[in-house]
Amino acid sequence: MGHVILGWDGTDAEAPARRAAVRDRHLSVITRWVEEGRLNLAVPLFEPDGRALGSVMILGDADEVEARQYLLEEPFAREGVWLSYQMRPFRIAPLPYQPLPNGPMPSSFTHVVSIVEDQPGGTERRAHARGPHLERVRQFAADGTLALGGALLDAKGQMVGSITVTRHPTVEEADAFWAEDPYVTEGVWGEARRFPTRFAPLPYKALPTA
Repeated sequence: MGHVILGWDGTDAEAPARRAAVRDRHLSVITRWVEEGRLNLAVPLFEPDGRALGSVMILGDADEVEARQYLLEEPFAREGVWLSYQMRPFRIAPLPYQPLPNGPMPSSFTHVVSIVEDQPGGTERRAHARGPHLERVRQFAADGTLALGGALLDAKGQMVGSITVTRHPTVEEADAFWAEDPYVTEGVWGEARRFPTRFAPLPYKALPTA
């Protein structure tokens, strides 16, 4: 079981300046963790107008101790860029992913991060829809539309939601893409939060594949 960290910037007028002041130190830390194979993904979360809202950091093999070690080193956490954060158990779905984008930094949004909680009582519906869902996303992982996907877990390791990163430049296109997924049509997923993003040129290792 790994972990995902969702860090949330402030909404005050000084928030962009705080992020900009710490960004180089942040990139230095996450580059080292990526090179060591301990950080699978690190991308910012934006408003459609370009304002940074926060970050998603996926440590696919990290236990809670290692995830907390990362937070102790992360300048965004230590120096007040993230005013709050969540650390949640997470498992990357093993799919035939394409290599993650690794630069140069694009000038516009290229992907959308979706953070979705399951609907109450969705455990049985998830089990019923999981096969068709995996069949669908497998083909999109193979062609690069799905850059990464996986399950949010509770303390017992049960699936209670999902995080995905898809190659869509707008939230609206990601909405339309996921509207056809069995996890939506069969009532597994509840309301989704979607954020446009782009990839920094980091030396990502290969993701778990099936």
